[in-house]
Formats: sequence, structure tokens, C-alpha cells
Amino acid sequence: MLEQKTTQKKPPVIPVIALMAGGLAVMLILLLTPWNFVPVEVTEAITVLEVTEYGCVGESMYGVSVVVSECSAKVGDVVSASFYIPAMEVNGFYDKVQERVMAVQP
Repeated sequence: MLEQKTTQKKPPVIPVIALMAGGLAVMLILLLTPWNFVPVEVTEAITVLEVTEYGCVGESMYGVSVVVSECSAKVGDVVSASFYIPAMEVNGFYDKVQERVMAVQP
């Protein structure tokens, strides 16, 4: 009598992991980029509200507290500050969405 040996193949683990990683990368690119979470650098003139040991503290027009290090200005002076904020704050994405919502609602 002939005996047949059956061997079971293991599932290909590395290709499955590679496909999952690729799918995750594509999903992150397609989902995060439209939502504008990428930080952008903004430079604007801010009014100094307080002078601390860390530098001058002011508030930007976006509502972000900004600390300018090595600042010798006094309270009330206007200084230039650079800082990072999410792109959605700069490009008006939420303003456009709110306009569309208001147009649809009675």
C-alpha cells in the first residue's frame, strides 16, 4: 500500500504584514492629510503680555500662547514670533465646513 504524507503549509506571514503596513500607510496619508493635521510654521507680530525668565509671552491672532526666547521687550511692545500650528487653523478649513453647514440648515 502506498502511504501519502500530507504537509501543511504555513500561511505567509511576512507578505501579510507587508500588505498591512502598506495599507496602514495609505490610510494615514488619505485620512490625515485632508484633515490638515500637518503643522505649519507661522510668523506674525504679537504684543508682549508678560516678560518671564523664559522670554516674552504673547498671544497670536489664532489664540496660541507664544513664548519668544531671548526677548528684551517690555509689556505692550510688538515683537515678531514664529511658531507651529496645525494647517487647519491657517487655511480656514473649518470656516468652509461651517459655511456649508449653515447653507444646508434652515
